[in-house]
Amino acid sequence: MRKNSIKNIRINEEVMHELANIIRGEIKDPRINPMTSVVAVEVAPDLKTAKAYISVLGDKKSQDDTLAGLKSAEGYIRRTLAKNINLRNTPQITFIIDQSIEYGVEMSRKIDEVTKDLKDED
Repeated sequence: MRKNSIKNIRINEEVMHELANIIRGEIKDPRINPMTSVVAVEVAPDLKTAKAYISVLGDKKSQDDTLAGLKSAEGYIRRTLAKNINLRNTPQITFIIDQSIEYGVEMSRKIDEVTKDLKDED
């Protein structure tokens, strides 16, 4: 299976959807921030590994705590994922903090400041 095949894209979407449901509704770890979302998932073509990009709304400590909570619940997440999705192999998930949403919000705020300054000059 090629990396960008239709089958791989469908598997990525399905794993992302199920992972979001598991994190949002089934994990009871208090370290995991309730404002945690799964931004993207990249499952390897051999279905052995997956990278899950996680976005956490909060400060650096909240992000670190959420990442630690997800890593400690990795076995439960993988077992639940195997139960919910019928795949030949259940991938080993690596969680990665994704800063793109936070970066986008920061850039939008800076653009708003600049345009406000330009309007004030007129």
